[in-house]
Amino acid sequence: MATFLYRVGRLAFRRRWYVALVWAAVLAAVGLGALKAPGAADEGFSMPGIESQKAFDLMDQRFPGATADGATARVVFVAPKGEKVTAAENRKAVEDTVTDLADGSQVASAVNPFQAKAVSKDGTTAYATVTYKVTANDLSDASKKQLEHALDAARNTGLTVDAGGTAMNDGGGAGGAAEVIGVAIAAVVLLVTFGSLAAAGLPLLTALIGVGVSMATILALADALGLSTTTGTLAMMLGLAVGIDYALFVVSRYREERAKGRAPQEATSLAVGTAGSAVVFAGLTVVIALAGLSVVGIPMLTKMGLAAAGAVVVAVVIALTLVPALLGFWPNAVLRRRARRGGPEEAETKDNGGTRWARFVLRRPLPVLLLGVVGLGALALPMTSLQLGMPGDEAKSTSTTERRAYDALAEGFGPGFNGPLTVVVDAKGDDDAKGAASTIARGIGATKGVVSVSPARFNEAGDTAVFSVVPSTAPTDEKTKDLVTAIRGERPGVESATGATFEVTGTTALNIDISEKVQSALVPYLIVVVGLAIVLLMVVFRSLLVPLKAALGFLLSVLASLGAVVVVFQEGHGAGLLGVETTGPIMSLMPIFLVGIVFGLAMDYEVFLVSRMREAYVHGESAHQAVTSGFRHSARVVVAAAMIMIAVFAGFIGESDSMIKMIGFGLAAAVLLDAFVVRMAIVPAVLALLGDKAWWLPKWLDRALPRVDVEGEALTRTTATPEPEPAPAGQEAARV
Repeated sequence: MATFLYRVGRLAFRRRWYVALVWAAVLAAVGLGALKAPGAADEGFSMPGIESQKAFDLMDQRFPGATADGATARVVFVAPKGEKVTAAENRKAVEDTVTDLADGSQVASAVNPFQAKAVSKDGTTAYATVTYKVTANDLSDASKKQLEHALDAARNTGLTVDAGGTAMNDGGGAGGAAEVIGVAIAAVVLLVTFGSLAAAGLPLLTALIGVGVSMATILALADALGLSTTTGTLAMMLGLAVGIDYALFVVSRYREERAKGRAPQEATSLAVGTAGSAVVFAGLTVVIALAGLSVVGIPMLTKMGLAAAGAVVVAVVIALTLVPALLGFWPNAVLRRRARRGGPEEAETKDNGGTRWARFVLRRPLPVLLLGVVGLGALALPMTSLQLGMPGDEAKSTSTTERRAYDALAEGFGPGFNGPLTVVVDAKGDDDAKGAASTIARGIGATKGVVSVSPARFNEAGDTAVFSVVPSTAPTDEKTKDLVTAIRGERPGVESATGATFEVTGTTALNIDISEKVQSALVPYLIVVVGLAIVLLMVVFRSLLVPLKAALGFLLSVLASLGAVVVVFQEGHGAGLLGVETTGPIMSLMPIFLVGIVFGLAMDYEVFLVSRMREAYVHGESAHQAVTSGFRHSARVVVAAAMIMIAVFAGFIGESDSMIKMIGFGLAAAVLLDAFVVRMAIVPAVLALLGDKAWWLPKWLDRALPRVDVEGEALTRTTATPEPEPAPAGQEAARV
């Protein structure tokens, strides 16, 4: 491996113009393809195998053309204090507003609340439902402005008017501001780490090129592969983070080799051969973790994982080809000022912060290990009370109209009104379909926790009925989950009594089913991802205990970070500091996201840090000396890489969307704990306690595993004597 990558680096350095032109051509080609490609489709969310999805599919089949895939807006009217919306003046204002809402080219219908009996019992609150002909993503600016204009006109009459629903979605998400903040902080970290503008700018430049190639490719293939508009979010986030890190690893090793007196070409080749090997295997662990998301069985999540894995592959290839090519153009620009002026680059042979910390841990490994494990264990404890769900409008800021509409409906109609259940009755083959549907509706209506049941609506064939059930509790309440379970538990009796069957769906039931499926998929996902990564790390480190230690350390950090998420977003401790106004269940996909992304990133630090220790150990140093050497060369780079990751992820905490805020906080916390507690403290403590046993591998397993020269032992034999450093940098660049 090291020898092959050495040749790749040497070729990229010598043929730098060709490499640069090839990447420019690739970027131009995929960029042109993205511009000409049709827009990404809004494929919606689906999860095969759960009851809610089966019910949706049945509705699509039995009610053709009537599926609710169009955008909706629920406009809520609240009368002034002491008045009712049914008063003549208020009623006229509501009806005029409904007329205005219906007057739009994309509006399918706007339902008058007085005709639909959508008025609260006390007469203070009413709501109108506006249905559009197009999806939320396809709503025109004119339609959105018309909706806002109608709301403003209604407010001018003295009514309190707010709106929720998919039509209110602004299409936001992790946006440009978060990335800009992350890149700005990354630039500062790189500048402090390297002390050179060029050295700081090169990883940023190559990472942005990699993200550009990845995102343009995703956009170009979106229509052909059925990718949604959200598929590239994870790819952009990870592509930027690992792109900076991988280039950082190579540039750091290049400067180290130059400090030993090697010529630019040789230093570049060795950097790609050694640090590049670590980059390849670190990238492979990330790809395994992301591709493993397909185990969960959610098509959207699978596509997001594969797209992000593709972005990581692009980042790896750029680090191995474009980075050495750019070093060929400016071989001295990335060095410190002293070296650029003709002085030697300071070699990392002296004690630095990394060696001092390593010696501190080596002198007292057991206390450090116990402190780290106990601390992470304490942080992980709240995770035992983890509740999964899909936060909706109730988790948004009270400054948003969606949250105010949610609160008004809950106050006027009850907390369960915001999350009604949809029951689909399949009476095909039953002679009395209406009687069966009526029996089922009465049975469900008598269930404890049900407030009301709407009249059944039948399809044209008369064999399928749909009605709504309003629970007495909020959508994210555990009692609502128990109610769904209870209603579904009545199915066997209904089937035997009527010959018909039913399924429970709707947003609330769908979120409950998603949470249960994600929880059941988490353990298999962990087994697949961690198992494959352990095998890969065994190949890299030729050790049995080091990969096991890496996996256990990761589990500690990810559980601790989940515990931190529960403390803030579920229990509310410190939530105000992050702008979290409402606490509740943790997003269903959060554990999977956290496990997949953080596992890959954690293995990045493990590979880069421990591979330097392995390299020193293979080259004759003792087990304790190898730990110190690894920290001397890698600690500063790993710390810088972790700070960059934390900066990129923490930038998303400032977003207004509660789910994005939660993801940003969780990822930033996980990287912080894994890099600074597990990799920088627990890892050296464990290696100190194990000594030479850390690098033990059974002979039969040693023979079975393929050999890859990650530590560059073959390169050390062939390049034992450094090449002399030529004085004029320009002549050297021209010569090579």
